[in-house]
Amino acid sequence: MTCQVVSPTGQIPERLETAPPTPSRIRVSAVQTAHFECVTPATWTEHAHETHELLWGARGVLTVDAGGGSYAVPATLGLWIPAGVPHAVRSSQGTGFYCSHIGATVPRPLDRQTTAVIVPPAVSELLRHMHKLDMEPASRSLAEQLAVELLEVLDTQPMPMPMPADPRLQVLARAMLDDPGQDRSLEEWSAELAISVRNLSRLFRRETGMTFAQWRIHARVRAALGLLAAGLPVSTVSRRVGYQNPSAFVQVFSRVMGHTPGWYVASLKAGSDNSLSGSG
Repeated sequence: MTCQVVSPTGQIPERLETAPPTPSRIRVSAVQTAHFECVTPATWTEHAHETHELLWGARGVLTVDAGGGSYAVPATLGLWIPAGVPHAVRSSQGTGFYCSHIGATVPRPLDRQTTAVIVPPAVSELLRHMHKLDMEPASRSLAEQLAVELLEVLDTQPMPMPMPADPRLQVLARAMLDDPGQDRSLEEWSAELAISVRNLSRLFRRETGMTFAQWRIHARVRAALGLLAAGLPVSTVSRRVGYQNPSAFVQVFSRVMGHTPGWYVASLKAGSDNSLSGSG
């Protein structure tokens, strides 16, 4: 295939050879998007879909349990759940989000692994457009293909929180998720659960892949996402999730998420013109 470049004077300065496009490994058959506003806390018990599912555009706290892990879905990212994967979804009061069901053949890891994805502005706009407006079938097909192709899989995922299987550890994990500001030590949990500190520490790491301290940090950052999205100042959020010193909270948040709380809040404000409130 060849193309010609025309100069401002109308002359053809050169001939350029262009390579044929590389065939995509993604084949999209359909994309259907729904929008949810949760005035009160909501729960979707464990279920699975025949299509892939993309949860994105979250405002508030959206939590997904899938594949033995617990994922928080912040406004800056999306969560891809492959077809057939059982999952449960919980939202806090005032949470809003989009859910796109995607019929597609996709490459690994999207075909089998729940994963965090970047949803670029172009993708969110395409999905909103297709959600709100009718399109000619041919145009819609092109838009659906492009939207899925432009999703970016994250190499590192700050959202997943592996949940322990041991019933005793589940009590501990749920308590920390429900009240991330509580500061009970491993020794205190050891006494309550009637297990030695050494065995508790080993068991927790074996079942979650994290130390007790690491897991608690992720639980606190996950809670902070929703509080920041609700408009609370960083100083208030830091206290609510267990940090009396805001600078310590900022350091921890940045280490887990890859950016500061201020950047996260600014990103929410920057996207406010295309927020969930504009949905029909």
